[in-house]
Amino acid sequence: MRALIFSAAQEKDRTMHSFMDAKLMAKLLRQALAERGIEITHSDGLELVSRQFGMANWNILSAKIDRASSPDETLPVGWFKSGKSPHLYDARIDHENGSTVLIVAKPEVLHNVRGDDFCTVMQSVDAEPFRGKRIRLAGELRTEDAGTGATIWFRVDGAKGTLLFDNLELRRPDGPLVGTQGWHERSVVFDIPEEAQSLHYGFFLKGAGKCWSRKFALIEVDDSVPTSSGKGPVLPRPTNLDFGQASAN
Repeated sequence: MRALIFSAAQEKDRTMHSFMDAKLMAKLLRQALAERGIEITHSDGLELVSRQFGMANWNILSAKIDRASSPDETLPVGWFKSGKSPHLYDARIDHENGSTVLIVAKPEVLHNVRGDDFCTVMQSVDAEPFRGKRIRLAGELRTEDAGTGATIWFRVDGAKGTLLFDNLELRRPDGPLVGTQGWHERSVVFDIPEEAQSLHYGFFLKGAGKCWSRKFALIEVDDSVPTSSGKGPVLPRPTNLDFGQASAN
């Protein structure tokens, strides 16, 4: 079946492609298969092309494309810049603050930065060594005039997409840092499923301002450390259904 799929795609376009052409290759693959009465989704096409480049899934290949298209040599080895609007931000090592990493909205385009724009500094790693373990991601953050907020995030992907995700945005307290704040630790704890294929994590700044991060750690912990829900905060029971209790904030 795989040989049939890719011979069909090759008939459509015999140009040699690199991994940077993955989306085009997925499009050509779908077109070639459709002409033979075989329908696949866009996401299935991306997953098939990813396998051809030796990647476990599209998320890992997409991260590789991001690194190649937006190299940033000022970041620590193994880390790269991504997000919704990375072109609006600088991300670099800040040696003046103890080898921390800084994300800052670029002054020259500050008028273009909206509240939902964000930039992340992140890593993507193979999940195999972590499967079946309880893993804690932690990092320290501090902010200056952070508009929408700054926080860490952790995502676990399987063959068909996201299995677990948390960026603390719905947490109260211990959620994103807003405005100007000193160093605070933030953490996420997940039980990594056996079907996990890749882990993705980092920190991001949303909106204007500055955010520094340091002391990242990804370690195994025991059962005494409670897990995050993976879908934001989960209450133990239905609470405040009549809206009678106001927020403490």
